[in-house]
Amino acid sequence: EIYNHAELRRGLEIKGHVFRSDHSDTEVLVHGYEEWGEDLPGKLNGMFAFVVLDRRRRRLFLARDRFGEKPLYYAKQNGLFAFASELSAIAQHRNFEARVDRQNLQKFLAYGFLPSPNAYLENAWKLPGGCFLVYELERREVSVSRYWRFSLAPDDRLEARPESELVEELQALLSEAVRRRLLSDVPLGLFLSGGLDSSAVLWGAAQNLANDLRTFTVGFTEPSFDESDHAEAAAKAFGTRHQMERLDLDTARDLIPYVLSRLDEPLGDASILPTYMLSRFTRRHVTVALSGDGGDELFAGYDPFVVLPWARLYHSSVPQPLHRFIKGAIYMLPISARNMSLDFKLRRTLAGMSYLPEIWNPVWLSPAEPAMIADLFEEPVAAEELYSEAIALWSSEGRDKSDVDRTLEFYTNFYLQDDILTKVDRASMMCSLESRAVFLDNDLVDYCQRLPTRFKYRKGRRKYLLRRAMEGVLPPRILARPKKGFGIPLARWLRTVPTTPPLGALPGVQLDRVVNAWNEHRSGRADHRLLLWSWLSLQHTCAAGLG
Repeated sequence: EIYNHAELRRGLEIKGHVFRSDHSDTEVLVHGYEEWGEDLPGKLNGMFAFVVLDRRRRRLFLARDRFGEKPLYYAKQNGLFAFASELSAIAQHRNFEARVDRQNLQKFLAYGFLPSPNAYLENAWKLPGGCFLVYELERREVSVSRYWRFSLAPDDRLEARPESELVEELQALLSEAVRRRLLSDVPLGLFLSGGLDSSAVLWGAAQNLANDLRTFTVGFTEPSFDESDHAEAAAKAFGTRHQMERLDLDTARDLIPYVLSRLDEPLGDASILPTYMLSRFTRRHVTVALSGDGGDELFAGYDPFVVLPWARLYHSSVPQPLHRFIKGAIYMLPISARNMSLDFKLRRTLAGMSYLPEIWNPVWLSPAEPAMIADLFEEPVAAEELYSEAIALWSSEGRDKSDVDRTLEFYTNFYLQDDILTKVDRASMMCSLESRAVFLDNDLVDYCQRLPTRFKYRKGRRKYLLRRAMEGVLPPRILARPKKGFGIPLARWLRTVPTTPPLGALPGVQLDRVVNAWNEHRSGRADHRLLLWSWLSLQHTCAAGLG
């Protein structure tokens, strides 16, 4: 979906290009490649993964959108070069020998997702977002180049301007980003959780559509996982045609095998399940849905942004022996199955604090600590190698950046692309629903890259400027509510499933260690919810992709 295809088309027509269709964005890609060649992807505002056969230059040209909203895989093995939007399609190619990559299994458990360009099969890769690939047909050579990267470059001129002007600029950019995504030949609606991001998208839609706004929410019978009352408040404020489906989470548990077997790559994010249920419900009514994905990454919405200054203080003042004692004491707290409970957050935070700051962020997200991952494998990889991508980003040029800025770059370059957008794309496409991420509009993102840090995170307030922009237009309860993930009662579910986990052999994995973790969790002696979900995802992905 190329949101600026009409503008590009007009420019190409001025240059003499003749189009056969009235409004095909695909035809714009063909003419655009003829005119601009490798510069084409950088001119596109949208989500895309495409391949051009350049007969004149005897090469293939592959490109993926800035953030990797749409998937694109490739493989090179024994003279074969293959590409597809699904890795399972490559795995089934008669000339491709599909083998699980030992090291990337460990990387997956280290992050909870596979950071691009890694894939779970040997000799196969994800083309990272913001990149293009050229395959020379005669020489059989592959080269990957980056045409865009998210990198913060605060503009001092914005610091000097009145905050009211920045608020107006952000409102205008958000409204325009929504307008571009409202153009559709099919019925369209909005995912609405009642959080700040989706409610801000709703505000933007209200600026562009006078009526007939359709919003969709799924509610849950378990209170700590239910957000439907906030969504209803936002919908009421803008008079939308709001539809909500209330689900029994225990019934939803039966969907796990179906969803996990259709992911195409392992994903440790259990919110894929409610995202699928929301997409399925929404697709009964519309074909396109706008989402608020990207708001947390661009405006510092996650818990680690609050934790970082305290983590620095703790790291510099608490000696490791005392840290180990504190960590042990916290791990003795009763285990809660509630969504994002305090004991869960404390365990995750202290797990990260056992390591260097360069890997705090990925360890905080990780399904298991590096020490536990090492115990699962016959030939464990060192933590420095497990998290090599995160370490390289943290230590790269311009490292005078603050911890907040470096964390923003980590979440945007890795977590957003390889977890959030992968999750939403898979969940929505399972239902033939097109999801459009408003916050990833080129102009809005470029503005956020120039926006000084204090307008994103200030004195414990996350999403500072976005909240200021929504003051007076969103209900106060939405502006004041804390961040709440799209969760499921995973810890409780995993104590009620069959007594043994699926144990399909994976290279280098010590299956008895998996069984031990399974039994520890079921007995309540430990909380391994993220590790066990990731294990289930691995098992279903490998069975579906290699079967």
